[in-house]
Amino acid sequence: MRTGLRALTSRGRSFLAAGIAAMVMALLLGEHDLLRIGVLVTALPLLAALVVARTRYRLSCARRLSPSRAEVGGEATVTLRLENVTRLPTGLLLIEDTVPYALGVRPRFVLDRVEAKGVREIDYRVRSDLRGRFTIGPLSVRIADPFGLVELTRAFTISDTLVVTPQVVALPHVRLSGEWTGGGDSRTRSVAAAGDDDVAPREYRQGDDLRRVHWRSTARHGELMVRREEQQWQSRGALLLDTRRYAHRGEGPRSSFEVAVSAAASIGVHLAHEGLGLRLVTDQGAEHLTDSGLSWSLLDTLAMVRHSAARSLEIGVSALRQGSGDGLIVAVLGSLDPEEARDLARLRHSGITGVAVLLDVDTWDAAEPGTSESHLAVQTLLAGYGWRTVRLPAGTSIASVWQDAASRGRFAVHPAGGAA
Repeated sequence: MRTGLRALTSRGRSFLAAGIAAMVMALLLGEHDLLRIGVLVTALPLLAALVVARTRYRLSCARRLSPSRAEVGGEATVTLRLENVTRLPTGLLLIEDTVPYALGVRPRFVLDRVEAKGVREIDYRVRSDLRGRFTIGPLSVRIADPFGLVELTRAFTISDTLVVTPQVVALPHVRLSGEWTGGGDSRTRSVAAAGDDDVAPREYRQGDDLRRVHWRSTARHGELMVRREEQQWQSRGALLLDTRRYAHRGEGPRSSFEVAVSAAASIGVHLAHEGLGLRLVTDQGAEHLTDSGLSWSLLDTLAMVRHSAARSLEIGVSALRQGSGDGLIVAVLGSLDPEEARDLARLRHSGITGVAVLLDVDTWDAAEPGTSESHLAVQTLLAGYGWRTVRLPAGTSIASVWQDAASRGRFAVHPAGGAA
């Protein structure tokens, strides 16, 4: 009963106060008719509280997100499935799902009645202009009487996560040469179609498949020999994203930082679809990406990337330098000074293709977009070390300028860095 009284709505409290006041006045004035009215008005919210508090509804809830990942600006559909698992029909149900403010207002629904063992499905849409991981839920159900005098809230514990990834745009194919690396036994060896004489065997190792045993070589060497595996070759590359706060301009979804994140996502997905083994590096160091589902892992990581307080790219450049086997480096950069540009430029040598996507961040502040002198100086410096440079000003899509990645930077000799 205490639970029911605490669940009284403003209307229920008003009825209770009015009924008590009427009974008091009736006793003082000796008005029996007023006393009857006061008793009725007082009893109504009390009976409603008693009925709602003793309600033993048992509901099960399930939530489905379609899709579970959505791009910035895209929509996802949330489906709620409520089932009445008891043999008694429910009364009026007020349903409210918990949604972060970035996804919109909290959805509210009214279910008049759910029959015994009945099921109801409710759909609503969410949309976000911000990247991130957003928790949807838990769902709360308010049980109310038909007069709106009492509302009792019950909450489920289940919640789900919606990942809002950066916007990805399709990029045109650009031939980017790079070093090919792999982890097999040899690059071109395989069993010859004509027979076993051309097979290049090796000694047996623990875990090798016995079906690969080469008996002729085993008899010749006096120990168990197996055929070598054909090497699985994969191009390797690194993607550097400049997340330094001071290197970017603007705020919100149209800031240079968000454009950089979207450009990095587009380039990463594009290269992954072309079979490139990719690793992600920021000015804070290397980020962990799972080997399976590389595109999704990259997008999930970029969905959570935030501004850093770093003032230099030193940690990121060091992480790139420690990587082995990178045949391609793609750097998505904000504002750079010549010294930072020179440290990055020295990573490129004859075995590495370097592509620098330079956001001309000054155009995010300028009334009339144009190439700034500092941006031009950095572009010239990187090109002098053999980097391919892509200029990305405000209001320009990475897809429209990605073709510039095919243009080779000039090969030059620098006193400080030797041959570039």
